[in-house]
Amino acid sequence: MRRKIIPYNPQLKEKARHLRNNSTFTEIMLWNYLKNKQVKGYDFHRQKPLGNFLVDFFCNELMLAIEVDGESHHGNEQHDKERQKKIEQFGISFLRFDDMEVRHSLEGVLQKIEAWIESYETTHPQPLSRGEENKLR
Repeated sequence: MRRKIIPYNPQLKEKARHLRNNSTFTEIMLWNYLKNKQVKGYDFHRQKPLGNFLVDFFCNELMLAIEVDGESHHGNEQHDKERQKKIEQFGISFLRFDDMEVRHSLEGVLQKIEAWIESYETTHPQPLSRGEENKLR
C-alpha cells in the first residue's frame, strides 16, 4: 500500500529536531512503547511535521496522530482544537492523552491505542499481497 504524502513546512524540521532532543518525561515514556514497531507492527515517528504544525507521534500507515497534552497545553485548548481541525483535513485521526494519564496509567493508554488500531484494521482491511493471494489458490 502506498503511503500518502502529507505536505509540511520545511522550516519545522529544525524545531522538530529540537523537540525530539528535549522531549518531556511522558513523551519519552510513551515513545519507549511506540518506537521500533512495537505496537502491532506499526511505524511511529516523533515530532512529525504535518502542514504548518508538529504532532507528538504519527503513524503514516494508520494516518494517526497521538498527542500528549502537558502543561504547555493548559489554557491553549481552543488553539489545540483549531490546530487539530486543520491537521484532520489531511485525513488524519487523533488520539489525545493527558500528561498525567500517561504518567499514571501508561498501560491504559497503550490499551486505548491498540483498541483504536484494532478498530481501524476492522474498517480498513489491507489488500492481500501477491504471495498471500497465491497461497489462497
